[in-house]
Amino acid sequence: MPKSGSSYHHGDLRAACLRAAIELLEEGGGSGLSLRAVARRAGVSPTAPYRHYADRDALVSAVAAEGYRELAAALAAVHPSPSTPDDLAAVAVAYVGFALDHPAMFRAMFVEPCDPDSDERVAAAAVVSGYVDALVRSAFPGAEPTALSTAVWALVHGLAFLHLDGKLDSSVPEAVAERVRAAVLSLLSVSATAG
Repeated sequence: MPKSGSSYHHGDLRAACLRAAIELLEEGGGSGLSLRAVARRAGVSPTAPYRHYADRDALVSAVAAEGYRELAAALAAVHPSPSTPDDLAAVAVAYVGFALDHPAMFRAMFVEPCDPDSDERVAAAAVVSGYVDALVRSAFPGAEPTALSTAVWALVHGLAFLHLDGKLDSSVPEAVAERVRAAVLSLLSVSATAG
């Protein structure tokens, strides 16, 4: 039975299926996500989702693309044009915060198998990658941007998963933010000293 307010409205099948998939992920993680479950949740026939999604991987790709768009918006909301190490640390805190606020979507973005050829997912992921790259270029004009972008993203992404997986305590949001900020600034100060 579809949830109140989430039933399908003619002409919006793709959005209804995507919304249903995100709800299912939030409720039970990736294990309960299937096209049939999405159809049930959206209140459509079992074959209706196949009009937009060839298989589960295509559906997960669409969810991941939506996640990348939301992540990009969350990062830009922190600072639309970051240019300092402190700005970069604030964006890193927002990245980890997004992961903790949307754990199922974050896992769909980075862990769930998806369609590697999904233009939508690839384009949405490129926006996040480009944002991080531009931030590093602006904050560290003398650094090798690709290597430093990769190092920063790897550090922040690793911190996100360490918190998600319970390896680091995430019970106090302020403590998480300070841990992330300190780790990023530490990496950047070492990079600046080495350069």
